[in-house]
Amino acid sequence: MSDGTSELISGGHLVAKALKAEGVEVIYTLCGGHIIDIYDGCVDEGIDVIDVRHEQVAAHAADGYARITGRPGCAVVTAGPGTTDAVTGVANAFRAESPMLLIGGQGALSQHKMGSLQDLPHVDMMTPITKFAATVPDTARAADMVSMAFRECYNGAPGPSFLEIPRDVLDAKVPLSSARIPTAGAYRASTRSIGDPEAIEKLADLLVHSEKPAVLLGSQVWTTRATDAAIDLVRTLNVPAYMNGAGRGTLPPGDPHHFQLSRRYAFNEADLIIIVGTPFDFRMGYGKRLSPTATVVQIDLDYRTVGKNRDIDLGIVGDAGLVLAAATQAASGRINGGAARRKEWLDELRAVEAKAIGKRLPQLRSDASPIHPYRLVSEINDFLTEDSIYIGDGGDIVTFSGQVVQPKSPGHWMDPGPLGTLGVGIPFVLAAKQARPDKEVVALFGDGAFSLTGWDFETLVRYDLPFVGIVGNNSSMNQIRYGQAAKYGLERERIGNTLGDVHYDKFAQMLGGYGEEVRDPADIAPALRRARESGKPSLINVWVDPDAYAPGTMNQTMYK
Repeated sequence: MSDGTSELISGGHLVAKALKAEGVEVIYTLCGGHIIDIYDGCVDEGIDVIDVRHEQVAAHAADGYARITGRPGCAVVTAGPGTTDAVTGVANAFRAESPMLLIGGQGALSQHKMGSLQDLPHVDMMTPITKFAATVPDTARAADMVSMAFRECYNGAPGPSFLEIPRDVLDAKVPLSSARIPTAGAYRASTRSIGDPEAIEKLADLLVHSEKPAVLLGSQVWTTRATDAAIDLVRTLNVPAYMNGAGRGTLPPGDPHHFQLSRRYAFNEADLIIIVGTPFDFRMGYGKRLSPTATVVQIDLDYRTVGKNRDIDLGIVGDAGLVLAAATQAASGRINGGAARRKEWLDELRAVEAKAIGKRLPQLRSDASPIHPYRLVSEINDFLTEDSIYIGDGGDIVTFSGQVVQPKSPGHWMDPGPLGTLGVGIPFVLAAKQARPDKEVVALFGDGAFSLTGWDFETLVRYDLPFVGIVGNNSSMNQIRYGQAAKYGLERERIGNTLGDVHYDKFAQMLGGYGEEVRDPADIAPALRRARESGKPSLINVWVDPDAYAPGTMNQTMYK
């Protein structure tokens, strides 16, 4: 029975073989009768099965795993409510361009349209928020369709795929010889494109002749692992760099080309603005925050993104690393690439940065109680090491942190992305700590955000995955509260946005982790150190001023 002609294999085992061929090392799941044969296959293939308490957590963890490792994540959930619970995680990965596969169960094909347990039109529901969604129609096709789904994850900008597998298809056995099992590395092509050579030459010319260039390094810089190419360009050609999303950390804090607080000024004054791997969405004011007189270049993996919402002078579709490296090479041999004359421009921007920091300094060092959020995020920033992966999960409190917290290394910043999903924190911690156990994970939660998926803190305890967690607790959904007060008056500012005073430190202790309460700003740093030293999943419950709002919240920029 070892010649493959009569050996039988089940659908679940074929799925596991295809996951193994893709390099998947772990699946995140919540059990259900429709999907357990996949577990059995994963055991045979040496793939870890991590069980969580909510399917949204499983999907977010698969998204987070993809971001950390550069390999696609995988979540496996049962049919019906199992799959619908995972929709938010898939949608978040879709907007964040994160490659993951969600596998959902389904009633047996033999019971199609009969009203079987948990039967829903999953493919119809998932199609708008995935790059590929399909039903596996036959057991022999199971591995083949898993590889097809992974292939589509990398079509253009990355994203999620979905497969549903009917229970009788998954459990049935077929001759091994009749099943197509893709060979690792042999079923999809490289998607790393260098772009149009003529466009690269034009970009080089623009860089050489620019007096005041600026570059924004977006999430695709990390997705394509373009860190070295981005650093080489900004240093060789003396270009100030701003970073957003997963692009944060491309340059370390203190680097002469690392800028953060002068972005609005730079985008108003620059004569050349290069946008790398981030769309003209709400975070960019749909492109309106760029000077109308600047020459604008956009580099992106997805053709559909380039020039969307705002006209551009040059668009390049390609891999950020290859494009930036080629542009640097083409420009660097031309009169020093124009680098020398940009010193005054960098000095001008550095002065703007210094002024912004000086204006904020009293709040960053405030001894007020309740604690000012700027003091909290400043303490967190000081606490981070080069090995600390920082995760932000919340509204107003994370908006504060975005202006202050600076990851020390590339790939060490995680936030939900443009969907603005609350609740990603605990699942991202799960994925990050499991994928990179050598790294410290530090997560800042809003109290509202933590409440959405916080029960999976127990999963972190169960799997012994220590991290330093901080809850900025103001018992409010403050990002919404501010807008309500501004729009309807103070007498109606507390409608639908006020939470109870929850002691999350005690919640952590109850579940077997480390917990501590902080009310005095002087106690923040010692509490963080004790959490680190505890070797446990931890929550430091910091009571912050409920009447302090981040500038982005007060400007309501996310809605403009």
